[in-house]
Amino acid sequence: MSDYRINLGKAWPEGYKAMFAFSAATRGDLDPILRELVKVRASQLNGCAYCLDMHTKDARAAGETEQRLYALNAWRETTFFTDAERAALALTEALTLLDRGHVSDEVVEEARRHFDEPTLAKLVMAIVAINAWNRLMTVQRPPVGDYQPGGPR
Repeated sequence: MSDYRINLGKAWPEGYKAMFAFSAATRGDLDPILRELVKVRASQLNGCAYCLDMHTKDARAAGETEQRLYALNAWRETTFFTDAERAALALTEALTLLDRGHVSDEVVEEARRHFDEPTLAKLVMAIVAINAWNRLMTVQRPPVGDYQPGGPR
């Protein structure tokens, strides 16, 4: 981590450990592919190269297809995603792009149609976590490209 612009993990290890614990808590019973799609989409919106590299690799390792990853930026224009995935992606965009307005009742209600309350809560927290990681990585500016699934994060 010596190539980081700012090494937050070294400067404040307790804070970094808390972020890892928060992220780990969101995994639960969320489908791994859905979880990675949400992480990739938020990272696209936030322009986080490090997280895009990591989560596209993790998505592929979980069984995601290249076609869907390539089309994720235009998910509304394809038939590649399930209704539940589309609801999660809409929620991801709404929570990530708060400068465009609050999360609408329609977005939340559509997500509720596909996810029970505990799963929806984990999904919301997973979206919050990846947005936090995107911000942490863009300020730290770690080297991009070396991450391998199953390796250290």
